[in-house]
Amino acid sequence: MPLQPLETQRLYQQAAGQIRDLIRSGEYGPGARLPPERELAKRLRISRPTVREAMIALEIAGMIEIRAGAGIFVCDKSAPGRHTILPALDAGPSPFDLLEARRLLECESVERAAKSASNADLASIEEALVDMEVALAKGHDGRDADRLFHARIARAAGNSVFAALVDGLWEGMSAPLFHNLSNLTRLSEQGRMTIRDHRAILHCLVARDPVGARAAMAAHLNHVESILAGRFDLAASQKHERRKGGRRNR
Repeated sequence: MPLQPLETQRLYQQAAGQIRDLIRSGEYGPGARLPPERELAKRLRISRPTVREAMIALEIAGMIEIRAGAGIFVCDKSAPGRHTILPALDAGPSPFDLLEARRLLECESVERAAKSASNADLASIEEALVDMEVALAKGHDGRDADRLFHARIARAAGNSVFAALVDGLWEGMSAPLFHNLSNLTRLSEQGRMTIRDHRAILHCLVARDPVGARAAMAAHLNHVESILAGRFDLAASQKHERRKGGRRNR
């Protein structure tokens, strides 16, 4: 009996594969608009964030086009029989899995850092925060300083592995899926929110308040997750655009 390949696909890849197969079968032809994410989530029995991840993976693979305020459309090159080799649809780790891992690791590390960070550690963490403020003031995204802020907190926790793990999770956030979802939901435009959250975290670290530091870190990561999960609602966008069009036609 031949060995069977192990199932290693992430959930969003499995969802993207099913939608891709519908496109390949001709159920949704070139130029057709796919159902809204709420309907797809119901039909696939998965969460709407996973549907978003699947849509972005399909867009990266060139199968669909996401048009802000209009919907999701099948690309012409996705026509049945057009390709003999189908895309793998692996666009990197799930952004929401990454955030869950960060929440588990960074809430623990910041709590420990509030107890064990030296004055030099606190100064280096604040330096990273200031660097981010300067970058944003100059119109840059400040992502490098943002990453450094979190890595230095992990290092200040007194466990050398923490910083490497946090840095590895940030590396996962450089993958196409996280990058494209961030752009789609305009996460990079939330610099003021990030600075405010970072200031709250730093305040608790300086005050040697481990409980407050954990809560501040959790709140920050929850803010990031809510942006990634809540702003890409194509069904709502379509309704908004239709209302605007109706007002213009009056």
